[in-house]
Amino acid sequence: MQCTERVPSQAASLRQPTKDATMSHSIQFLLLLALCCVTSAESCIKFAAAEQFVDASTSDVDAEHLRSIAPLVHTAIERGDLPGCVVAIGRRRGIVYLESFGHRQLQPSAKPMTRDTVFDMASLTKPIATATSVLMLVEDGRLRYRDKIADFIPEFANHGKESITVSQCLTHTAGFVPDNSLEDYQDGIEEAWQRIWELSLAYEPGAEFKYSDVGYEVLGELVRRITQEDVNTFAKRTIYRPLGMDETGYLPEASLRARAAVNEQRDGQWMQGEVHDPRAFALGGVAGHAGLFSTVDDLARFARMLLGGGELDGIRVVSAAGVREMTRRREVPGGFRTYGWDSLSGYSTNRSELFSEQAFGHGGFTGTAMWIDPELDLFVIFLSNRLHPDGQGNVNDLAGRIGAIAVASLIADRADLSLRDRQGTTTTQLSSDTSSQTDATVAASTARGKQVLTGIDALIRDNFASLSGQRVGLITNHTGRDREGQPTINVLHQSPQVNLVALFSPEHGIRGALDQANIGDSKDEPTGLPIYSLYGESRQPTAEQLQQIDTLVFDIQDIGCRFYTYISTMGMAMRAAAEHGVRFVVLDRPNPISGSRIEGPLSDADRSTFVAYHSLPIRHGMTVGELALMFRNELRLDLELQVVKVEGWDRRDYWDQTNLTWVNPSPNMRSLNEAVLYPGIGLLETTNLSVGRGTDTPFEVLGAPWIVPRELAAALNKRHLPGVTFVPIQFIPTTSKYAGQTCGGVNVIVTDRSVFEPVRTGLEIACLLCELYRENWQVQSIDRLLVNRDLLQLLLDGSDAHLLINSYAEALWKFRHRRQEFLLYD
Repeated sequence: MQCTERVPSQAASLRQPTKDATMSHSIQFLLLLALCCVTSAESCIKFAAAEQFVDASTSDVDAEHLRSIAPLVHTAIERGDLPGCVVAIGRRRGIVYLESFGHRQLQPSAKPMTRDTVFDMASLTKPIATATSVLMLVEDGRLRYRDKIADFIPEFANHGKESITVSQCLTHTAGFVPDNSLEDYQDGIEEAWQRIWELSLAYEPGAEFKYSDVGYEVLGELVRRITQEDVNTFAKRTIYRPLGMDETGYLPEASLRARAAVNEQRDGQWMQGEVHDPRAFALGGVAGHAGLFSTVDDLARFARMLLGGGELDGIRVVSAAGVREMTRRREVPGGFRTYGWDSLSGYSTNRSELFSEQAFGHGGFTGTAMWIDPELDLFVIFLSNRLHPDGQGNVNDLAGRIGAIAVASLIADRADLSLRDRQGTTTTQLSSDTSSQTDATVAASTARGKQVLTGIDALIRDNFASLSGQRVGLITNHTGRDREGQPTINVLHQSPQVNLVALFSPEHGIRGALDQANIGDSKDEPTGLPIYSLYGESRQPTAEQLQQIDTLVFDIQDIGCRFYTYISTMGMAMRAAAEHGVRFVVLDRPNPISGSRIEGPLSDADRSTFVAYHSLPIRHGMTVGELALMFRNELRLDLELQVVKVEGWDRRDYWDQTNLTWVNPSPNMRSLNEAVLYPGIGLLETTNLSVGRGTDTPFEVLGAPWIVPRELAAALNKRHLPGVTFVPIQFIPTTSKYAGQTCGGVNVIVTDRSVFEPVRTGLEIACLLCELYRENWQVQSIDRLLVNRDLLQLLLDGSDAHLLINSYAEALWKFRHRRQEFLLYD
């Protein structure tokens, strides 16, 4: 699928076997290049941009980093993937990057691509025209998303279609085939509609997600039935004209057609300003699924309106609530969609992996793509005519790479930092005198008044009902405490409803103070209860220890990283409980580094270790309760499991947005900042590299005696990694690796937590260490925490970080869907 959601075979039905089509795009391009160069040096085809705008005056975007887009596009044009394109990147305040490349036409004569080129939007019609028109009708009270289509189009109600809703059509779950036969359109528009009404369903509505043009054809007709205007007229009047989108609409007039990008041939004629989609063409050029034309400037205004919660330049076209409802992600079988837009599905190949979970976008078969990320205050528009001249172009990967560059160009220290409200739709512009506000200060202001209850707090409030009458064993440490700071051990021991009979301690011991290879059994002096170590000779409860226990309770604060061993302790204890018929209760706690972000390679499924108990990415984005549900299901444990949920926590929240007290989870995990860094910096510590153990700031520094500080810092800063900067330093660890030795290295400073990617940062550091210090750095031992053979081999081969990240992108996407059924929080 090319930047779209169209069935490839449809394009083939349009292609004519012309003389030009027998020649590959690349050969045509080279011949044309030679001809132009011979004719005139000035008219020679240029790979440089025809027009370029980079807003280098702003402080929130790294203009230099955005210039790396051009080489990617030049290479794709040379390869024959497309003749040209226009790329725009912007924020709510406006466009920050705009560049045109190559040509909007190669045949029959060459014409350069320009900023004002008009493009066939193809399937971008669905969200920009049809879904937004539906939203307008919802806001007018003339339609509800739950309404049945047949209530407005009676002839639609046959062959099982009578209960199909507007919502199902918008999310491609209505039961339609992707496209009905082109033969249905051969006898005129009225007959085409009659054949659409007579279509049978391909599956039960709501049971599957199958991308379908038919559903949006129906929605376009629904707009006409309700408004007595076709979707072109209605959208122009209510959306495009108020927004100043004067060059957006169906059936472009002659002046717009003259500067439209050329597509393939139809009946021996080049398509220019004429809809490419054969069904939309047969319906007169106006349809709910395709037919819209637009320019990059108009689309940027539309994107800015959505980022502004429905308002642009003081003009409100829809409400913030309407934008929020249309663009929020909805789970569909096999992925996520919004009303009109893609979120994360099999059609997301033009989506950058660096976008947040709030991002929504869409593509078009002709080579168009548009993604909007409210969390990052960012839009990326990619417009091409990839089908010209021979229908063989391919631009999805290019669009996704450009999106990644756009995200990576965002700089933290900006005067107009935009913060989403807790609903994720509106933004508050900070004035320049508050621009130095830190992430921690912002989070603290967000957290004021927030009342988050952990699992133990909820258990206390409910008078320990789930443990009443049970002999309880408690797996905990010093992080197990209630909101008032009372240890869970004391709370359960003092409760008359609970019979606490034994304690179990993880790595670092029951008080979290030990940093040693093995911990023995002991006794808890205040309560007199036995403490059985789960980090000694045995790492799971034994049959003898479980003999007098009815329920095992787990209450430990995790930090959201796969190789932090507390979740392994939980998993192994769950397995023991299942084997011996013991009930298991998890007192859940927030993921301190946010439950909305996942990162990194998954551990090899056949290599279960204590730092890779289950196949998870390094940053899993789950709570211990959610992981427990996953472990039970995927490991097929015959276990009675209960999760006592956290209350008042939004999974996008970091710890400092909870109003809960931070307690160091282990001796070297001394701050939230270190927890944020740990998935990337901690990954490196099994190699011959110090990650700051034995200093006051573990995981905030890294180095070794053989590292040249300024060399490493400069090389890392040139990578323009999002949300982080590196300062060259020297330090002397007092304990652990290189104790008493001077280490050269870097101080890792997180400048913008919202875009910082710790695992990517760790992998970039690893690649640079391989490049700069291959003779010194013992890279092989990174696999003790990486637990991924393929990625290790890529590192050993000297691959760059981009290749490493791409290598596990599909597995990470599959994990995102794996975990969805176990998530307990929004």
